[in-house]
Amino acid sequence: MEKKVLMNIIGISTGQGGQHSNNYLLLLEEMNGNRRLPIVIGVFEAQSIAIALEKVKIQRPISHDLFKNFADAFHINVKEVLIYNLVEGVFYSKLICTDATGEIEHEIDARTSDAIAIAVRFDAPIYVYEFILKEAGYIVDENDNITPIQSHTEEESEESTSVESKTSEDVSENLKTLSLEELQQQLQKAINEEKYELAAKIHQEIERRKS
Repeated sequence: MEKKVLMNIIGISTGQGGQHSNNYLLLLEEMNGNRRLPIVIGVFEAQSIAIALEKVKIQRPISHDLFKNFADAFHINVKEVLIYNLVEGVFYSKLICTDATGEIEHEIDARTSDAIAIAVRFDAPIYVYEFILKEAGYIVDENDNITPIQSHTEEESEESTSVESKTSEDVSENLKTLSLEELQQQLQKAINEEKYELAAKIHQEIERRKS
């Protein structure tokens, strides 16, 4: 059975200005470890997660609050959230739910951003499979240096100049040669194509230059 790793939410960073202002980066960190997993999410999901984390009181329930109220009314509990797959940069998650007795479990497929927004409202733990963390995560040392956990190779076209045609290590090096404007263009392209792992790496490079 694939190992599950318990994760914590350590922050949500805003996107860039202009056409990139609707992009946010949700950062998860391994419990009792130094591995991190970045996930690009939309503005609504980012706001919803932030509202729940900060326990902000709002006048009317938003979608994730409505899910929580509905579940409470029928004594349904979200036991945990599991990020169980990563395909072409897209994370796949599911809610592990129990009925009022706590004995019957149901697995419900969900977008990762929605699943995490719901997990926060239920105080449910967030897990990710080890292979996903190895593929898409990175390590931060005591000097805040970032190191990919595992480089992986993708097919490369000789005519392609796009950063996604490189290995993970080559991507990081290639990003350093691009201007901020070029990075923002590549970020938008990656998001449009739902290549969120690549988008996260580009976002990290943009944030590195801002710091």
